[in-house]
Amino acid sequence: MTHRVLVADDEKNMRWVLRQALEEDGHEVIEAADGKEALSAITQQDPDLVILDHKMPAPDGMEVLRRIRAKGLQSPVIMLTAHGNVQTAVEAMKTGANEYLTKPFDLDELRLSIERALRMSELTAEVDRLREELGRDWDIQGIVAADARMLEALETVRKVAPTNATVMVYGESGTGKELVARALHSLSPRASKPFVSISAGALPETLLESELFGYEKGAFTGAMTAKPGRFEMANGGTLFLDEVGDVSQAVQIKLLRVLQERTFERLGGTRSIEVDVRVVSATNRDLLQLIADGTFREDLYYRLNVVPITIPPLRKRPDDIPLLVAHFLNKFGAGDRTIAPTAMDALASYQWPGNVRELENTIERVVILSHEPVITSDDLPAEVRAGLASCDAGVRPFALPDAGVDLEEVELDLVRQALERAGGSLPQAAKLLGLTTKTLEARMDKFGL
Repeated sequence: MTHRVLVADDEKNMRWVLRQALEEDGHEVIEAADGKEALSAITQQDPDLVILDHKMPAPDGMEVLRRIRAKGLQSPVIMLTAHGNVQTAVEAMKTGANEYLTKPFDLDELRLSIERALRMSELTAEVDRLREELGRDWDIQGIVAADARMLEALETVRKVAPTNATVMVYGESGTGKELVARALHSLSPRASKPFVSISAGALPETLLESELFGYEKGAFTGAMTAKPGRFEMANGGTLFLDEVGDVSQAVQIKLLRVLQERTFERLGGTRSIEVDVRVVSATNRDLLQLIADGTFREDLYYRLNVVPITIPPLRKRPDDIPLLVAHFLNKFGAGDRTIAPTAMDALASYQWPGNVRELENTIERVVILSHEPVITSDDLPAEVRAGLASCDAGVRPFALPDAGVDLEEVELDLVRQALERAGGSLPQAAKLLGLTTKTLEARMDKFGL
């Protein structure tokens, strides 16, 4: 893998020797002839590794090391010196050097030191990333569903996750497309690598291009330093590209090349960068219509649409609503509270234009504003309460049991309610639940009914 290495040494011949060795190993080399140039290069170029001469003018290598560590910069540092002694080595290591070599040194010894320093840096970054991820619940169990079509979509997630197949997730805004993408990542062999997301619809064309592919210093006005793009950040892991239907044709061409060749160049750069990234895309638009309109490339569509997964809108998943309500009550610390039948009627009858995200926001609002043990329809927003008008008089589609915290108990209670109201008729009970008769029979077998 190519790394950017800063060689800071006041001896021109030494810089030349190090450059030849590093470039032979495939690394990009930046040179600095003194401490001032070294500090400037570290700030502006953000090298992956610094090789620092101990004795340099203005300031010396030890002072450069102190300053960069004081600023919190974590790039690994290998200190070189022609005047080595135990005390100097100890001081360098205490100040933050990763390795310490005395001139003259063997190039193989230097290469080994470079490999150790870079490996340690990568491991440290990986540990920090995993610590950050530990508190997040991004797995398939984090997606609450009972609807047959939703369960079918999740089964596709389970099947395709272990592969490297490119996936396209279709669904309206708020249905949970990113949650599905994260589930694909967490169940894949790439789970220990980064998951990086970007919303194409939220960025203008030029900014989206620089965010995806990065840029070199001076690539455009204001580009004072080089910056890696999302593809580089996701190397080895998964890149989630949301609202892909809004990507301009210019960026579409670059996306197609990355998918085909797994290489790209940063803006303003000439060096090809190789990446190993699984791309999961999402859209709420009709891509086939965009192709017909001439605004979306057909070849890119077939590259992205290898495995399509469609997430149905919440209004077509009414049997998911009680489960989601219970889930969000638990999430917001109100799992011991119950929902009055009329309140559940209203929640089930509302069309939810904002889908699951709107339902989550509604439950959070109710939990914050209402502190009674039973949540009534009066606690719901006016637009949700209006959904009661569309309910058949005297028929309550769903009602949470008093406990309201165990999702399997909620599901069992719903099945029992439906069977009771349908007088034992399976087709009628299935209709009340929004399920097929076959799916209801499977639920009954599950619970021994």
